[in-house]
Amino acid sequence: MKVCEKSRRVGLSWGEASDAALHAAAQAGDDVWYIGYNQDMAREFIDDCAFWARAYQLAADAMQEDVFEGEGLEGRDILVYRIKFASGNTVTALSSRPANLRGKQGIVIIDEAAFHPDLPGLIKAAMALLMWGGKVRIISTHNGDDNFFNELVQDVRAGKKPYGLHRITFDEALAQGLYQRICLRLGREWTPAGEAEWRGEMLNLYGDDADEELHCIPRAGGGAYLSRALIEARMESDYPVLRLAFDDDFTRWEQHLREAEVRDWCERELLPVLEQLDIRRAHGFGEDFGRTVDLTVIAPYEEALDLSRHFPFLVELRNVPFEQQKQVLFYICDRLPRFMAGAMDARGNGQYLAEVARQRYGEKVEAVMLSTEWYREQMPPFRAAFQDAEISLPKDAEVLEDLRAFRMDKGIAKIPDTARSGSKGNQRHGDAGVALALGHYASRQEAIVYESHRVTRQDRDADPHERTVRTGNVGFGLRKGAW
Repeated sequence: MKVCEKSRRVGLSWGEASDAALHAAAQAGDDVWYIGYNQDMAREFIDDCAFWARAYQLAADAMQEDVFEGEGLEGRDILVYRIKFASGNTVTALSSRPANLRGKQGIVIIDEAAFHPDLPGLIKAAMALLMWGGKVRIISTHNGDDNFFNELVQDVRAGKKPYGLHRITFDEALAQGLYQRICLRLGREWTPAGEAEWRGEMLNLYGDDADEELHCIPRAGGGAYLSRALIEARMESDYPVLRLAFDDDFTRWEQHLREAEVRDWCERELLPVLEQLDIRRAHGFGEDFGRTVDLTVIAPYEEALDLSRHFPFLVELRNVPFEQQKQVLFYICDRLPRFMAGAMDARGNGQYLAEVARQRYGEKVEAVMLSTEWYREQMPPFRAAFQDAEISLPKDAEVLEDLRAFRMDKGIAKIPDTARSGSKGNQRHGDAGVALALGHYASRQEAIVYESHRVTRQDRDADPHERTVRTGNVGFGLRKGAW
């Protein structure tokens, strides 16, 4: 099962016709069923298969037109196009009525899937072919972010559907030779300047639709990525948000006084909640950095027995000096039971805090440069956790607003630069939302566990095989044992 979001006219259907001809011509091959959303697409695909059969010198009949009686809407007859190979297999172009796939076997190609009138029903019918070794290819340009095709793409990206996901943008196709092939076809001389000019012409031609038609970015409605009802359903009233803020004079205090002040706060506010964490469960954290305007938010998580992620408390630091931010972070991480992974915002000044954390905790901590690509890949699993009730977090009005700050921007959920809430001196920029997203990301990474144990003289003198069996801590690929 493969899903592909693509730009217009990059030649993917042409490539599928090539593959269909090879597969149907093979003695060990199978039938291929092509489904476009109109008759012209069907005829063009079969013509392309015939072209490839000739190019490959495969034995095949000329294209045929057949009538399937009573298989259209309201029992109407439908016209289908077919090419038959010497292997006995065929490539057939059907209409998009789901019932047409019933009882079929082989490979199904659903082209421009977002424009089919009943895509869910079509996919449901196609899934039956997988039981006997069939294959399904769902290919399309986007047709809005509320289209079922885009929902399918997001589910695959979130890991909710175990399908292959592919993405071919206009610029990726150009980099792989699209315009060079066009020049070859039209008898033009290819030049870099000519390609740049042609690209500009195409972007101007599509205008406001270029993002959706060429760059695989579905047109968005602009609403909140996470609804208020969905967020509130995952909030727990007994999970606290611990807040620490200082005025500008605090930076001029002597170092030992600043350290003592923050240490007292940690022992008074942090230690009680840290001591309540389950020592049997894996823990980690996500962190979004801020210094003077935005907040630093630390979001520790706990992985439950059912693999859901709980954020039993959040820590918000406002106008806290760099050294004291480090002090708070280390205080938390040093006391997290079974500390497995952390993900930290490493943009700007946040790079310092991420660097010192990696120096202290090694590869357990990842310094994340938040980018468009990161948001594209990581936000769908984050939202899926809310939808599937696999996450819980503190019940807090400001945390709610931070999570609702995520907006769709060119098909990707992220915090817009203008998304600021709160009054002057108490401003927020989706900080808790980003920290929670980073924490959820960290919880899904492969963890490296370092363990050690005391070695007795008997262990040291034993041969390696006996030593491994007796200690049970060496020789397993999931752990790095230290003698």
